[in-house]
Amino acid sequence: MKNIELLSPAGEMSKLKTALYYGADAVYIGGKSFSLRALAGNFTNEEILEAVEYAHALGKKVYVTVNIFGRNADISAAEEYFKFLESAKIDGAIISDTGLIYTARTVAPNLPINLSTQANTLNYKTVEFWKNFGVKRVILARELSAKEIKEISERVPDMEVETFIHGAMCISYSGRCLLSDYRTGRSSNRGACVQACRWNYEIREKDSNGAFMEVEEDERGTYILNSKDLNLLNYIKELDEAGVCSFKIEGRMKSEYYLATVVNAYRRAIDAYFNEGEKYKENPLYQTELKKTAHREFTTAYFLGDNDRTVNYDDSQSKGTHKFIASVLEGNEDRDYALVEMRNRFKVGDELEVLSPSDSFNKIIKVARLEDAKGVTVEDAKLVQQKLRLYTDIKLSAGDILRVQI
Repeated sequence: MKNIELLSPAGEMSKLKTALYYGADAVYIGGKSFSLRALAGNFTNEEILEAVEYAHALGKKVYVTVNIFGRNADISAAEEYFKFLESAKIDGAIISDTGLIYTARTVAPNLPINLSTQANTLNYKTVEFWKNFGVKRVILARELSAKEIKEISERVPDMEVETFIHGAMCISYSGRCLLSDYRTGRSSNRGACVQACRWNYEIREKDSNGAFMEVEEDERGTYILNSKDLNLLNYIKELDEAGVCSFKIEGRMKSEYYLATVVNAYRRAIDAYFNEGEKYKENPLYQTELKKTAHREFTTAYFLGDNDRTVNYDDSQSKGTHKFIASVLEGNEDRDYALVEMRNRFKVGDELEVLSPSDSFNKIIKVARLEDAKGVTVEDAKLVQQKLRLYTDIKLSAGDILRVQI
């Protein structure tokens, strides 16, 4: 089997554990400072140490984003942070700012450096430059095609290449956006993006009399800056042959349910690709799974070449075909019930679908018996986050998720 790393986002510790449980080989996280997702839960230094210990015990990896564009006032604190990350034995720091990369190389020479996609890497000479500067891995710009990625890998064969394969796309070049700054005063390039590109905009033009007329796409509004979501699930072979060693999923702000669904789909598709080749694409299961959680219309973006159809004009995003109902806290391996935590209302008689990395994946549980933690019968699970005993003969394990079709 070739070495392909499935890399998942993790906005906080519970999401990290979810991603690894559902088959991610590695996760990327942010600390409380210097990260471009300042609104995610993120990790304290103590939690970073815990995350590394947890992942390494499973034979998996942790990368930490340090991908803001730094200012003078950031340098001193960044020096101490890089020293800490080196001592924590993370598997790589994801950095975009040239000065911060230089700082890391100076104060933490044993810290592996992954060049962030925000650095706009588009050609093999740039990759060669960063290799000579001690960078271990380059996360390529999302604007590149498979052909261009392959040429980069061939010309600089000893550089690790990572690329995004799924998730939200930015309307701006390689994510270097000023729109949030202009609209709200919150800087995208320092981690406080409000995703103003997802808003519903109005366009007005003057008629011959000088009066303004509203211009709308349709009655739902005009989402003129709202990019579609990337989906390269059907292009595993092309990514593999292009020399991509790490398949990256976007979404440190996404929910545990989103991560479980998407990671699980790609894990199964990648494994199927190595077991049966291109035949895996004949199975509609994987693409169907990706539609069960919130998403925008899918696109291959620029992977196949130039593409002028990357904007999602219809709406901000779809809710997906399924709803997260409950998470499994304790399995039923040694008893006839599993302990679950309610996330959305369900009742006796409902049919719940299992999301799991195990063979119980997509099996249906018809709820016949529910009890609260004291053993009192419950007919209607309507108390938020109530812990319940769900009786079923379908094997469930801690970390599994129960969902229902909307």
